[in-house]
Amino acid sequence: MAAPSSVTVAVRPIAWFLRLAAVVSAGALLITAVVVAFAPRAWQAANAHEQVPVALPSFDGLSQRTYVYDVAGDVIAVFERENSQPIHLAQVPVGVVKAILAVEDNSFYEHKGVNVRSLIRATLSNFSSDAPRQGASTITQQVVKNELLAGLERDGRYKLLQVHYALMLEKKMTKDAILERYLNTIFFGNNAYGLQAAAEVYFGKNVEQLSTIEGVFLAGLIRSPSGYDPIRKPERSRARFRQVVQRLVDVHMVSSKQGGWLGDNWVLPEQLRSVSTISAKPTYFTEALREYLLTNPTVNILGDSEQERANLLFRGGLRIYTTLDPRLQTLAEQARTKLPDTAAGIDAAIVSLDSKTGAVRAMVGGRGFGTGPNQSQINMALVPRQTGSSIKLFILSAAIQAGAQPDDQIDGRRGCVLPNPGDPTHPFIITGGTTGSLGALNQATWASLNCAFARLSQIVGLNRVVDTVYRMAHSAYLYGGQPKEDREPLQPYASFATGANEMAPIDMASGAQTLANNGLHHDPYYVDYIERSDGTRMYTHDDPGVQVLDVGAALTTTDILKGVLRRGTAKRSLADFPFPAAGKTGTQQDNTNSWFVGYTPALATAVWVGDPDGYTPMTRKYTPEFYDLDGVDAVQGGTYPARIWGAYTEPAIAGLPVEDWYPPLPPVRPAARLFLPGEECAYQLVSGVLIDPLASTTTATIPAETAPPETYPPETYPATINPDTGDTIPGEVIPGQAPGEVIPTETIPEETTTVAPVVIRLMPATTIAPNVVDPRAPLPSIDPKIPVFPCAALPVGVIAASGTAPPVTSK
Repeated sequence: MAAPSSVTVAVRPIAWFLRLAAVVSAGALLITAVVVAFAPRAWQAANAHEQVPVALPSFDGLSQRTYVYDVAGDVIAVFERENSQPIHLAQVPVGVVKAILAVEDNSFYEHKGVNVRSLIRATLSNFSSDAPRQGASTITQQVVKNELLAGLERDGRYKLLQVHYALMLEKKMTKDAILERYLNTIFFGNNAYGLQAAAEVYFGKNVEQLSTIEGVFLAGLIRSPSGYDPIRKPERSRARFRQVVQRLVDVHMVSSKQGGWLGDNWVLPEQLRSVSTISAKPTYFTEALREYLLTNPTVNILGDSEQERANLLFRGGLRIYTTLDPRLQTLAEQARTKLPDTAAGIDAAIVSLDSKTGAVRAMVGGRGFGTGPNQSQINMALVPRQTGSSIKLFILSAAIQAGAQPDDQIDGRRGCVLPNPGDPTHPFIITGGTTGSLGALNQATWASLNCAFARLSQIVGLNRVVDTVYRMAHSAYLYGGQPKEDREPLQPYASFATGANEMAPIDMASGAQTLANNGLHHDPYYVDYIERSDGTRMYTHDDPGVQVLDVGAALTTTDILKGVLRRGTAKRSLADFPFPAAGKTGTQQDNTNSWFVGYTPALATAVWVGDPDGYTPMTRKYTPEFYDLDGVDAVQGGTYPARIWGAYTEPAIAGLPVEDWYPPLPPVRPAARLFLPGEECAYQLVSGVLIDPLASTTTATIPAETAPPETYPPETYPATINPDTGDTIPGEVIPGQAPGEVIPTETIPEETTTVAPVVIRLMPATTIAPNVVDPRAPLPSIDPKIPVFPCAALPVGVIAASGTAPPVTSK
């Protein structure tokens, strides 16, 4: 026999040494396993004197995502801190279960929680390979480690507890229950906790639709989800996939040939996905809903503390059924496009409420929610801005509730000087706006006369007007007594009627809802009902409403505001609106904010147009695009805001039964003159003729001259009506000069001839006290036949004295 070569002789000692090392290692591991198995009992014995048994802690509830639905039942949002969607084991395809067990714990259904043979095999496998194929811990141990030992220091006691808890857990729960818990809690990377979340994130499907090979890929992520991330580390992910495929070859789930082909050719996920039936893209509405449920101090649907609310919203697996109508939302988004794009960034916001309930049916906060071009995460539907004249609908409502009538007279002449309660030394002066006259309240509304409504707000009482706004527009966003750090309170400014206070579109829509619903106010709300994860009902919206205005007052106010569309400031855009509707335009000074707040019996909708980032004048100089495209020289409430409102509302209610409000009852008394005591004074004429000094002059200056002789025919002057007093001025006939008759010439010296009537100044009423907010407290008014002039404008030469007022109209 030939002697062995020197190479063979040299190899034998090395092979013998390796075998010896393997045997020694295996023996050491066996001893370790025995120690591990008996250590818990030894540890308990050593600590028996404490008489405190080591109990198995309870599992926390599984984190579940919350789904949000619109009124059509479609998912519009998903709220979750971690993407975790619990499933039942029966939902997982058998092939996927086998693949995960093959990779993670092939003898799961055989061991009692701790597998000594698996521990030795994994260690040897890890010793002979550059990268591990199997873990040393069983699935039961992984469940214990992830859920019961998280946060503990990794010392000797940790390993003992892991083994002890695993043994206890196997006695307490079935194998299927443990495996189901594992599949629902294991982390797969990219915020995916559990197999259902992983199926969605990596394959865009539900767990029931996973193939065996997709299950194999997911099983490979468990060891190191970040290290084997196919999106960020595709090469390492491919190498790991080859390893787990080889594991399937080892357990005869696939052939060697199939495994080789799969390892090289199967396409790894290249991007994160979502289930096609779920839209989790945030919108203005869903973000408003999230803040409404989480941070609004007046809303405690989900709990008293923000932490409690957040835990339930993001981990509680709720089903939230909202008020959003997808058809109306689409119409609102389309209507917003009526506003052309501008270099100045002018935008529009829309809030539409159900007139009968206050439900938020549509919300547009701008061009689009997001961080991309022409997008913004600022929801202008909830941002207060100055209102311009749209605030007058609240002043009108307060006046009608206090007893005013549409035909009552009020002075709306421009150039008014009014008291300024906030700064008595500086009166409030209005020189801009529409030129008005002394006329009916309804006409002043249609023309949106600033002087008339600034006067009316003080006649009603500024504090009472503020209180009316708070009650008509009450919501989680606006209410009396609101902390200043949450929102600046409304102020009883003398300039209230011209929009000095700021209101958000949702506030204005809320006030309009009160009128649309015949004075019955419902707070705007987002949620119809909420179900728990087990399907039980935890919340149902229930708001009986508050009767803020008398039905008659609301109907009368609405009847007046209908005229704004037919013959008033919105006529240019909405005169042909085909359904019963009412509303009010608003334009802030310098055209920086423009509004239309309108309503029908079905919907109450506010539209705001302006610069979200500032107060840019929307005039031809700053926004030439509006003029170039549509001929709009300056954006007012009757232009784009009214157009957007009409473009949304008409199709929104087109398919509904035509509704209208009942006509208001006729006036219960003759028309009265509304006046502001202290600023306007009433007079009783004793003699002479008293002419309104703001309408004409009572003096005439005749220069000295010599009148030439002339002839003229007789002149007849018919009877007339004094427009201010209503008195009849008799007619007269002035005789003519007969032909040839000469009237002697007379010299008239230069002088000023002054008509000097004698009057008595009356004090028939006083202003509303600041502390009076009773909505039915009577207004200061007087018989319209009694002359009323600004107190500071008594004509020169008028002889005045104090007197007792005759009976006046009081409501």
